[in-house]
Amino acid sequence: MKTFISSTLGAALLFCASQSTAQDRFADVSISVTPLNGSAYMLQGAGGNIGVSAGDDGVLIIDDQFAPLAPKISAALGDIATDTPSYVINTHYHGDHTGSNAFFHDNKGATIFAHENVRIRLANDDSIGKAALPVVTFDDGIKIHFNDETLTVFHLANGHTDGDSVVWFEEANVLHTGDLFFNERFPYIDLGAGGTVEGYIWAVETLLGKIDGETKIIPGHGPLANKADYENFLAMIKATKTWVEEQKTAGLSVDQAVEKGLPEEYSKWDWSFITEEKWIKTLY
Repeated sequence: MKTFISSTLGAALLFCASQSTAQDRFADVSISVTPLNGSAYMLQGAGGNIGVSAGDDGVLIIDDQFAPLAPKISAALGDIATDTPSYVINTHYHGDHTGSNAFFHDNKGATIFAHENVRIRLANDDSIGKAALPVVTFDDGIKIHFNDETLTVFHLANGHTDGDSVVWFEEANVLHTGDLFFNERFPYIDLGAGGTVEGYIWAVETLLGKIDGETKIIPGHGPLANKADYENFLAMIKATKTWVEEQKTAGLSVDQAVEKGLPEEYSKWDWSFITEEKWIKTLY
């Protein structure tokens, strides 16, 4: 009995410590708000960028970052219109984009939308409760008519993951790409969750074909962007992919390619999560 109590107490203390660490990590994070066109706004904090439609019909948000940030996100929404969003759209399943799902569903009554594979992946994670799961799912896409905007949500297969969706504000000419765009940095392609390099390139090319020079792009990560930024991002991916293929053809192993390193011009794309080494290994 003493052993059981000791083990249980230890587990509880460990859980509390991990929760405290998570809270401390986000204690100094602030949520910035950038008005775009029409009803569209961009929120930035920690994790994936949030898209917002705010107007007479209420508030809709695209992604919702990490769970500890939910109250700050809610307060930022309240400064725009209301802290009670009617809808949440998840662009994919990663926790830096879905972490506040439960908060907005349970505390604010939001309905969560996502591709079917997002629900499947979240439901298969024992650490995620039912309240965080999308309740409306789709295969190819949906249209939401809200705040005098047509929000077209559509799925692009096997790019960042197998459940990627983007959201196009038709009247406002604003595109939220989810993690099909990491502005000014190497992208994360989740090879273990259905993502592929070829699919990622195809998705970016598809999206570039739908926008113009006036389109405001909310990337999954990084600053607000435009079509030229997205084209530059695609050029980097294609050029580094070609470089890695040349190293493989020359007989270099992945470790040798990493040791050789990409040409210096690509060093600026390196960042804390996807370093040059990780990007080379992804491409290899």
